[in-house]
Amino acid sequence: MKLYSLLIVLPRELSFRKASKRRLIRKLFQLTLILVLGISCNTTIRNSGIVSPVIDTLQGVSLLGNKLIAESLNPETDSARISAYIQAEKNYLENPGDAMALIWKGRRMAYLGDYKKAIDIFTEGIDKFPDDARIYRHRGHRYISLRQFDKAISDLEKAVELIDGTEDMTEPDGIANARNQPVSTTHRNIWYHLGLACYLVDDMENALRGFKECLAISDNPDMKVASSHWVYMILRRLGREDEASAILEPVTADMDVYENMSYHSLLLFYKGELSESDLIGETGEISTAGNAVLYGLGNWYYYNGDTEKAEEIFKTLVDKGIWAAFGTIAAEADLARMK
Repeated sequence: MKLYSLLIVLPRELSFRKASKRRLIRKLFQLTLILVLGISCNTTIRNSGIVSPVIDTLQGVSLLGNKLIAESLNPETDSARISAYIQAEKNYLENPGDAMALIWKGRRMAYLGDYKKAIDIFTEGIDKFPDDARIYRHRGHRYISLRQFDKAISDLEKAVELIDGTEDMTEPDGIANARNQPVSTTHRNIWYHLGLACYLVDDMENALRGFKECLAISDNPDMKVASSHWVYMILRRLGREDEASAILEPVTADMDVYENMSYHSLLLFYKGELSESDLIGETGEISTAGNAVLYGLGNWYYYNGDTEKAEEIFKTLVDKGIWAAFGTIAAEADLARMK
């Protein structure tokens, strides 16, 4: 029962001699509980400064001039992500000198779909912790999401400087994989995202440098296939087919890959061990394939000379794919250059 209803009903109940004592006691208890909880909740929110997040739906503009729109949060379906962000913000408020607490606040905001606010959080972090490579790595990632590639490259090159001579560390996942075992590290992610940012501005030599560095320090099948995939595509675009073929030699179907399965399948496709229908299904509907698979397939057509088919796949990916996915961004970059 709402508070205003209780305030109206209770005086009436008290005026009747035959009113049930039990009912009156129950209503008095309800009124007291509401008042206490209301005061408590308002005090907690006021003292902590934490409020339920509101995201900016307009995040930016794509390379093709389309608006990048984030979906509004739904308190019911998005409750887990919202709660995770609120907990991360609470943790940072309680530990303002903890760089990792700030990083998680930024990461959780990005998982809500607001990359602009995430960048603002990481910028605050860089002001407070200017020598922490992890913050540059995460801000660089989100600059890529918003198509601000030059800023991403600047951040990630700075991160490369900061990790020189430091020990690498496993980077915890924000969204767990099938085994709940993170497959990447801080150093790998810095080199990986730097390679990607350079690729997106068509700087293939520096893109190759980034992904090769990532591959060199990858010690598990998941990161090996992810890095190898980009190295292979870049070498093919550079016309270095013999080197590209050598990248495929260590790739086998029985590799223990449990996160980057799309990249693994693409590499097997490049080797000729999987067919196109194995990638996208017997129906041949390319729109049903994932972002990574679609981009890899479109790129395969591109560097094999069928630019018309490549353009068709890239357009499908841009129209139907997730706009923040790396494959979609890469397809945008290629279409923009094809104009």
